[in-house]
Amino acid sequence: MPDVGEGLTEAEILKWYVQPGDTVTDGQVVCEVETAKAAVELPIPFDGTVHALLFEEGTTVDVGQVIISVQTGEAQAPEAAAAAVAPAPAAAPVPAEAAEEPAAAARQPVLVGYGVSQASTKRRPRKAAPAAQNGSAAAGQPAGPPPPEAAPAPPPRRNGNGHAAGERPLAKPPVRKLAKDLGIDLAAVVPTGEGGVVTREDVHAAAAAAITPQTAVSAPAPAVSAAAVPVAAQAEAPAAGDARETRVPVKGVRKVTAQAMVNSAFTAPHVTEFITFDVTRTMKLVQELKEDPDLAGLRINPLLLVAKAVLVAIRRNPDVNASWDEAAQEIVLKHYVNLGIAAATPRGLIVPNIKDAHAKTLGELSTALSELVATARDGKTSPADMQNGTITITNVGVFGVDTGTPILNPGESAILAVGAIKLQPWVHKGKVKPRHVTTLALSFDHRLIDGELGSKFLADIAAVLEHPRRLVTWA
Repeated sequence: MPDVGEGLTEAEILKWYVQPGDTVTDGQVVCEVETAKAAVELPIPFDGTVHALLFEEGTTVDVGQVIISVQTGEAQAPEAAAAAVAPAPAAAPVPAEAAEEPAAAARQPVLVGYGVSQASTKRRPRKAAPAAQNGSAAAGQPAGPPPPEAAPAPPPRRNGNGHAAGERPLAKPPVRKLAKDLGIDLAAVVPTGEGGVVTREDVHAAAAAAITPQTAVSAPAPAVSAAAVPVAAQAEAPAAGDARETRVPVKGVRKVTAQAMVNSAFTAPHVTEFITFDVTRTMKLVQELKEDPDLAGLRINPLLLVAKAVLVAIRRNPDVNASWDEAAQEIVLKHYVNLGIAAATPRGLIVPNIKDAHAKTLGELSTALSELVATARDGKTSPADMQNGTITITNVGVFGVDTGTPILNPGESAILAVGAIKLQPWVHKGKVKPRHVTTLALSFDHRLIDGELGSKFLADIAAVLEHPRRLVTWA
């Protein structure tokens, strides 16, 4: 499993496009995986014939683990083929790095040109089986001519634990007893504990999943491995029988989002300010731009003008566009704007960003915004598109919400929540009239942005949207 994005440690195999015996060519896509934020297609880096698929669809695999074995066009000795297929290091209880060192000089059967990451496994080493220990000891003796060996059979596919069939799951004695009392097969339970250890909660979740109308009057049946069930089906399936709770494994987008939000909330001191104002003129400008032949075919909406207003306000208050370097104890001022747009997708919330948004015209910004949203909803956003953001906009108004207190995207200085635009009674030129009104909420990192600077920045955004001619006069 290659690292398809900086910092990723695991990915879930969504779909295999090949089967054992299929012929593959260099660059051919062999599978689709879901990383922390997006679905990515993985190509194979050489020609050959698929020997084995080492993990089932729906399995989460650590970066660096071998997921597919391919017999290349070169005549491979049986020993070499076995090494290419083996999903784990030698049976002797030694670190994975040491077991893989002898083959380091040879090209590894990994995808998209990445090397196998060192120390990628998170699980503690197991004691080798007696036969394997004997074989390992024999390997330490002077080697004679190797006896002829039959071609190795494809290794068994792994279950949701990432263990081969028959491998003893990791669990503490009380958990094993609980599983035995509930009639749960530990090998079929997806572990969530550190190092792949099955916890009491995992067993209870498996027991709840096993309760169905058919089994309510009979002995409990082993729970079905979550790896054998599509992710969407797990999330959408209602609680079976009389179960009062449904447990959904925290992984993928939800897992990374949770970690990022906790880190941000307890690292950057958040301050949130609000402003409510009249955007009637902006709404009229949106209608005029939609009818402009020079902008024909472009998506023109209030969010586009909000983005442009943010860029103008950053130009007037450049110190808000910064980041905090804790290690160096420095404030890094950014002379570019990578404008993040929070996007709700079927896989969860992601925040891709428009690179160098400050340098784009209104038409270019519209095109970039449309492409960003479409790519995110299709689940094709690349990890690079979600890195190095500076300031983010989240449009909660599309859900009819007035505003909120958004949490900073990690590493960024501010995030602007745009509320719903509604017709409300408003005092305009001394008279109460129905006007389009909205509320903005700006959360910012108080280490970087003082109250005065944050207030000026938010006020400037509102001023541009209240009188959109400032898009020209202030630009």
